[in-house]
Amino acid sequence: MAAPTTPRPIPSEPPWLHHPSEELEPIPAPPHGEPGMLALPAVVVGGVAFAMVLIGVVPATAVGAALPIIIASALALFMATIWAARIGENAPACFFGVLASFFMSYAVLVLGLIHNWFGIAPTAVADTQKMFVISWIVIVGLLMLAALRLPVAYLVLFTVAEVALVLDLVGIINTSADMTKAAGWVLMGFVALAVYLFAGTAFKVAGGKELPLGKPLLHA
Repeated sequence: MAAPTTPRPIPSEPPWLHHPSEELEPIPAPPHGEPGMLALPAVVVGGVAFAMVLIGVVPATAVGAALPIIIASALALFMATIWAARIGENAPACFFGVLASFFMSYAVLVLGLIHNWFGIAPTAVADTQKMFVISWIVIVGLLMLAALRLPVAYLVLFTVAEVALVLDLVGIINTSADMTKAAGWVLMGFVALAVYLFAGTAFKVAGGKELPLGKPLLHA
C-alpha cells in the first residue's frame, strides 16, 4: 500500500493580484468652514477704532488708545488668514492677510513714533506718515484690481477704503484736520459695508440665504 501523501498547500494569491480598492483607506473629507465669521467682525471693530482716531474722538495725545483694539483685530485677521488658506480659499486669505498687515503695521508705527523706537525726528513724522499711507494706497489699489472678478460688493469695499486713504493723505500733506475727519467718516462707510458682508455670511452659516453681493465687473 502506498503511503498517504500530504496535501500540498495552496499558495496564497500573489500581492500583485490584489485589488487596490481593497487596501486603500477612505479619503477624509477636506476641511471646511467660513473664516469670514472671524475676519469680518475683526475688520469692523478695527475699522471703527481707526475711524474714530481720524475723526478726532480721541485727541492726538491719546492716539494710542485705539491700539489694543487694532492689534487684537490684526491677530484675529491673521488667524482667519491661516484658516482660509488651510481650506483652499486663496482670495479671502489674501484679503484677510493684507488687512491684518495694515492694522499691525499701523499699530507698530504709532507705538514706534510714541516711544521713538525708530529714531525718527519730530520734523520727519509727517513725511513718515505720508510714506505709510502712500504704500497702503498702492496695496489697496491692487486689491481693487483683484476684486474686479469678484462680486461687486468687494470692489466697492476696497474702493471706499482707497478713498479714505487718499483723503487721509491729503489731510497729512495740507495739515488739514477737516480732510482727516472726512477720511474717518468715509472709513465708517467701509465699516458699514463690512457689517453688510458679515450679515450675509452669518445668514448663510445659519442656514439662510446670503445677502446679494452683485455680479463681478469682469467675467471669465
